[in-house]
Amino acid sequence: MYEIGTYVVCPGHGVGQVLNLEEKDLGGEKKAFYIIKIISNGMTIMVPSDKKDGIRELVTDQEINEVFELLNTHDVKVDNSTWNRRHRDYLAKVKTGSLVEIADVLRSLFLLKNMKKLSFGERKMMDQCKDLIIKEIAISTGEAEGSIGTKIESCFDAPEA
Repeated sequence: MYEIGTYVVCPGHGVGQVLNLEEKDLGGEKKAFYIIKIISNGMTIMVPSDKKDGIRELVTDQEINEVFELLNTHDVKVDNSTWNRRHRDYLAKVKTGSLVEIADVLRSLFLLKNMKKLSFGERKMMDQCKDLIIKEIAISTGEAEGSIGTKIESCFDAPEA
């Protein structure tokens, strides 16, 4: 159980804060829901409290290190399939809510951007992934969003080894 006021991550939405825990009557059965306000857009969502993959805790320092290690590793094969297949695969990774998976999508899109012009949807997804990573790390560490964004950018500014 998460306490009211706790920051959590809602896959596909990003970081939110638990505002309340409410019980709703669904077909004669009482179910408990977390009421969560998403930080990035102010949207309020309800997540069943018994759903295991509904929300998760913020990333740990170890996971943050994994994210930056992944972003700094550029010797990977870039997916050259059609844009809609890539988009579907990327979307599935983003929806897992795992910051490492989201970082993998961001890295793939950054590397692809160096090879060719990204479609509107890919640019939008790249921005979304970057924003999800920045917001969660900022709230988790207390570091300024701008400096985290700069760190992410610097992962791709460095010359290839």
